[in-house]
Amino acid sequence: MKQGDLILLVSPKGKRYLRRFVPDMILHTQEGMIRFADVAQAGCGGAVTTHLGHPFRILRPSTYDLVKGVKRSTQIMYPKEIGYVLLKLGIGPGVRVIEAGSGSGGLTLALAWHVGDTGRVYTFERRPEFFALSGENLEAVGLCGRVSRFHHDIATGFLPDCHVPGDPLTDPSDADALFLDVRTPWDYLEAAAAVVRPGAPVGFLLPTVNQISELLAAMAASPFEDVEVLEILVRRYKPVPERLRPEDRMVAHTGFLVFARHGGLAAYRRPAPLPPAPGPDNGHADPDAGPDDARAGEDAATD
Repeated sequence: MKQGDLILLVSPKGKRYLRRFVPDMILHTQEGMIRFADVAQAGCGGAVTTHLGHPFRILRPSTYDLVKGVKRSTQIMYPKEIGYVLLKLGIGPGVRVIEAGSGSGGLTLALAWHVGDTGRVYTFERRPEFFALSGENLEAVGLCGRVSRFHHDIATGFLPDCHVPGDPLTDPSDADALFLDVRTPWDYLEAAAAVVRPGAPVGFLLPTVNQISELLAAMAASPFEDVEVLEILVRRYKPVPERLRPEDRMVAHTGFLVFARHGGLAAYRRPAPLPPAPGPDNGHADPDAGPDDARAGEDAATD
């Protein structure tokens, strides 16, 4: 365990503490104090007790833990939506993806985690308080190096003021995917189509069916096709073998997702074949040749 590593401490009651490892740090909890020097001795997968004797499990945080642990001043996207978004947009190592707006940075964090060191996330946020908060959350988990953050209103397009053509840090042009979490996404369809590569997947998050209807109407006249509309519900069960049943509450509607693809380039049309060149070697029989000449040509071809 190295200084600065992210660790997750889980109490006996399931409360989670996401922290960076600092050897001389002391964590104060309701169950007592935990010395990080003891955490280092126990290691990930082990357990450490507070000064009151309560055991805490030490774990490596997953992407789920990181997203759930962000500080928030807005409603963040739930992991149930984020997982589907990552798959539908094809997010993986080396992918360049555009996001607007950043909000508290939950989705930004997940995108940055999955594009790896060879990919890039370009995230846009016009409100200064959310721009600052999302930056703090990315810094807390050490993912700022994979993200280009722009305090920019996409009403003027997806090229920020600091844009340098061809610069991988400031030029999101020809992106592999795009996701919009904004109130009126239909206003930005033309700009979105211009900044992604042909055939690229795009996604949208909307809270109401009225907004979906307006987006679908606008998409009918846009370059996007292959449209999908859905919502994702999660129903957990109480893990008690003798009384297995659903929990009293469930994570139901938290937002609608809409996906589509850029329509791509115009259909390729094969050029008309050229007429055969005149001459004896064009593959056609000589109309003046006799039967013997024809048989001789066939024998030569066979040999």
